[in-house]
Amino acid sequence: MKCMVIVKASKDSEKGVMPGPELLAAMGKYNEDLIKAGIMQACGGLKPTSEGKRVRFSGAQRTVVSGPFTPTEEQISGYWLWQVKSLDEAVEWLKRCPNPMLVDSDVEIRPEFEAADFARSPAHCSDGTTIANG
Repeated sequence: MKCMVIVKASKDSEKGVMPGPELLAAMGKYNEDLIKAGIMQACGGLKPTSEGKRVRFSGAQRTVVSGPFTPTEEQISGYWLWQVKSLDEAVEWLKRCPNPMLVDSDVEIRPEFEAADFARSPAHCSDGTTIANG
């Protein structure tokens, strides 16, 4: 299964405070271990939301909103894309991770939808009736 591992923002990350050399080295080693194990597909750190934009969709209208965005603890400061056998395996790998923040932090694991998930969802006919798939 594929999953996204989401590093939540902190006040420091939203201020653009960069990690020190010790944390960078520890995260580099951890990322190397993920690559060697065939787990990591991609990863990245994100700039503060003050440098980002959102596009709000409302019917046919599009509205652009500039950051910063709040609440801070609900924002994303980094991510990994992993290929694992199970959510439990992802949890075990994440428990080995150095704390990616300078303070207590939360990291979320979210499984990606797979084609089979969509095959199980009902299909709708043009008249509004539902047809069960699979």
